[in-house]
Amino acid sequence: MTSLRFALFGNLYQHHKSAAIKQLLTALRSRGAHICIDEEYYDFLRCSELIDMDETVTFAGSDFEADFAVSMGGDGTLLKTASRVGLKQTPIVGVNMGRLGFLADVGANDIEQTVEALYRGDYSVEDRSLIHVETNGEPLEGCPSALNDVAILKRDSASMISIRATINGEYLTTYQADGLIVSTPTGSTAYSLSNGGPIIVPRTGVLLMTAVAPHSLNVRPIVLPDTAQIELTVSSRSHTFLVAIDGRSGKLPEGTTLRLTRAPYVARVVKRSGTRYFATLREKMMWGVDAR
Repeated sequence: MTSLRFALFGNLYQHHKSAAIKQLLTALRSRGAHICIDEEYYDFLRCSELIDMDETVTFAGSDFEADFAVSMGGDGTLLKTASRVGLKQTPIVGVNMGRLGFLADVGANDIEQTVEALYRGDYSVEDRSLIHVETNGEPLEGCPSALNDVAILKRDSASMISIRATINGEYLTTYQADGLIVSTPTGSTAYSLSNGGPIIVPRTGVLLMTAVAPHSLNVRPIVLPDTAQIELTVSSRSHTFLVAIDGRSGKLPEGTTLRLTRAPYVARVVKRSGTRYFATLREKMMWGVDAR
C-alpha cells in the first residue's frame, strides 16, 4: 500500500468531539500514513482531549510537506487551512464537525470510508479561485488571499463609510454603506448571501460585489468577470476601517486603496466520488422542506 503524508489542522474550540479525531488517527495509522499536526492543534488534542499523540510530528505555520491537508472542523476551519496551505496547493480534505459545511463535507461518520477512498484514488479535486489583495500597491501583510471573500467594513458603531470603486480603471460608483463584500463563487453562499447576494456555482469564472446595508435602495449586487481588476478607496469619519479576508480582520487608515484581483494560484478541495453540488445546496438551504 502506498504511504501517504497527511497534515492535520483543526478547530481549537470544539471540545467533546474527540471521537472523530481518534477515528481519523486510527484509520491513518493502520495504513502506515505519515502524520504531521499543526503544533497548536497538537497541544489542544494532547492536553484538552487526552488523545495519545506519541510518535507524532508537529509543524508551525506552513512548514509541512504533505499529499493531503485535513481540516477538522467546519467551513471556517477549512478557510484557515487554505490560508496555511497557500502556494503549496496541497489538496484539502474537509471533515465537518461544525454546522453548515458547504466546503467541509466529509461527515464524522464517513472518515474511515473517506480515508480508504483516498488510498484507492477514488476522489476528485476541485480547483477553487482565490482573491488576491494589495494595499497601495503592496500585498497585504499575513495571508493576502481569500477563498471566500474580502469584506471592507466600518468599525464598530462608526458611521457608514464611503467606498469609491473602479473596475479596470473605469469608475463604477461610490458606495455609501456599512461595507462592501467582494466574493468568489465559493464565497457566494457565505457573508454575501446574508446580504442579498446571489448564489454562484463554484468554478464559474466571476467575482461578486455585494454592499452591506447600503444607504440607497438602488444599490444591487454586481457580477464581474474574474479577470477584472477592482480598486476600492475608502473614506470614513472615524478615519479608519476594517478589511476582513475570510474573516481575518485588520484595521487600515482611510484613503488606503485596495486592489483586488484573481490570485495566480488556486485552493484545491477534495471531493468524494458521488458528491453533487446541487444536492448539497438543496440540503443545506433546506429547499423543498415544508416549514409548517
